[in-house]
Amino acid sequence: MKNKFIAAVLTTCMLVFSACDNDKLLELNENPNASLEIDFDYLLSYGMLKVSGERYESWRGNLIYSSTMIQHFAHLGTYWSGDKYLYNTGYSSALWDANYPGAIKTLTHVVDQTAGTEDVNTYAAALIMRTFALHRMTDLYGALPYNQAGRGLDGQENWFPAYEQQDEIYSLIISDLKEARDAFDASASPLGVQDLLYGGDIDQWQKFANSLLLRVALRMSNVDPSTAKSVFEEAYSHSAGVFESIDDNAKINHTTGQGINRNGNSEVFANGNGGEYAAAKPSATFVDWMKENDDPRLMIIVGGIGNPLDATTWNTTPEDQEGMPNGYDSETITTKAVSDGLVASADDFVRDDVYSFLNPDLYDYDDPMFFQTYAETEFMLAEAVLKGWSVSGTAEEHFNNGVAAALANWEAYDASFAIDATTIDTYIASLDFASASDEGKLELIGTQYWAATFFNHYEAYANWRRSGYPVLTPTNYNGNVTGGTIPRRLIYPTGEQSGNPENYAAAIAAQGADLLTTRLWWDVE
Repeated sequence: MKNKFIAAVLTTCMLVFSACDNDKLLELNENPNASLEIDFDYLLSYGMLKVSGERYESWRGNLIYSSTMIQHFAHLGTYWSGDKYLYNTGYSSALWDANYPGAIKTLTHVVDQTAGTEDVNTYAAALIMRTFALHRMTDLYGALPYNQAGRGLDGQENWFPAYEQQDEIYSLIISDLKEARDAFDASASPLGVQDLLYGGDIDQWQKFANSLLLRVALRMSNVDPSTAKSVFEEAYSHSAGVFESIDDNAKINHTTGQGINRNGNSEVFANGNGGEYAAAKPSATFVDWMKENDDPRLMIIVGGIGNPLDATTWNTTPEDQEGMPNGYDSETITTKAVSDGLVASADDFVRDDVYSFLNPDLYDYDDPMFFQTYAETEFMLAEAVLKGWSVSGTAEEHFNNGVAAALANWEAYDASFAIDATTIDTYIASLDFASASDEGKLELIGTQYWAATFFNHYEAYANWRRSGYPVLTPTNYNGNVTGGTIPRRLIYPTGEQSGNPENYAAAIAAQGADLLTTRLWWDVE
C-alpha cells in the first residue's frame, strides 16, 4: 500500500509539471530559422508530377490493368491481372492508394490555401489538376470521395469522407473546370517556370480546361446527351478556345533525375529497374491492326523481334512482327504459337524469338507523359459533328487532323520517330473516312482514338467503354473473375471496407456490387 501511495504522488507531480511546462515543451518543436511560408508553386509542381504518376501506380493501374484490358499490351504472367481478368487487391487499388495521400492531398491543399488570394493563377492551375486526377479516378472506380477528398487535416468531419455518386461527380468536375478556367488572370501573380505543363502560359491552361470539358461531355453523352451537348458547345465556343495544334498538348516533360522526376511508365520498362523490358509485349490485337492497315506507327511501337538488349539479334522487318496474344500464360502460349505456325513444336518456343518487343526508345526516363492531346480533341470534334452538335468544320476535316496529329506526337519521344508528310497523307487517304457509313465513321474515330492514347491507357480504357470501339474480342483465361468479359471498372481498396465502412456501403448500395463487371454511370449498353 505504501508503494502504491508513493507511485500515485509521483504520477500527480509529473502531470502537474507537464501541464505547467506544456507551452515550453511545444516551443522545442519550433525551428526559429525555418520559414513559415509555404511555396505553393513548388507544391503545384509536385502535385503535377504525382498526377503523372510514379512507377508504383503506373505499373499497376496504367499498365497491368488498363493497358491489357484495352489490348495494347499482353503479358504471360498471371500477376498482370488485367490481361486475364483476374483480381489482385493491391494492383486494383494502386491508383486510389497513391493518389489520395499524394496528388489529391497536395493539390487540394494548394487549392484551399490559395482560394481568394492574389495567387489566383496557382489556384486555378491546381484546381484543374485536382479535377483531372479525380476525373481519371472516377472513370476507373466510379463513386468516390470528391468534396472531402484531401481535406482530412481540416477537421474530423473529413476523416471518413462520403462518396459522391458519379453523376454528381461529373457535375462537380464541370463546375470546377469552368471556375478554374475563368479564374485565370493575366494581371495576377504569374505561375512561372514551376508550371511543368505550360511554363506559366495561362492562355494554354484555359485551352486545356476547355479541351478537358470536351472529354467530360463526350464521356457522359450516352447517359445525359442534353447536358453533354450543352457542356461541349459551351467549352468549344468559349473565347479561350480548345487545343489547336500539338503545341497545345498537355504533357509533363520528365527528366533523367530520380524517382518522381522520371516517367512512371519508363520506370516500369527500363532494364535494370526490376521492370518489364522484355516480359510485357505489344498485344497481337494492336500489332495485327497496325499491320493490316499499313500503319506508320508499327515500327515506332515495336522495336523488332529478338533480345531487346542486343540489337544484333533484332528482326526489324515490318511484315515479320508478331504481337503477343492476350489471355495466355507461359504454358498455354506454346500451344498457341504452334497452332499459329510461329514455331514447329513447343520445345522450339522462346518468347523473345517469337513476339515483338516494345521499342526501347519509348521508355527513356525523360520521355513525356501525355495528359491530353490535340489529336484527341480533333477526334472528339469529329464525333460531335456526327452527333449534330454546333461545331465548325466537317467530321472528315477533324478526323484527318486528329490522325495527322496522332502520328506527329511520336516525335516527342524521339526525333527518329518523325513521319514525313507524304506518308501521313497516304495513310489518311487509305482510311477513306468520307466513304464510311455514320457508324463506320464512329468506328474509325474510336479506333484511331485508341491508337492515339497508347501509353495513356487509363484514357484509352475509358473511351473504349464509352464508344465500344475498337471492337475487342475478350479472352477467357481459366480462373478469370468476369465470366470471360472485359472488366468495366476496378475494385475499391479493401481498406475502404474496414476504414470507411458506412460510406463504402452507401456507395456500392447506390452504384452496384464492388466487382470488376459493374458498369459505371456513363457506361451504358
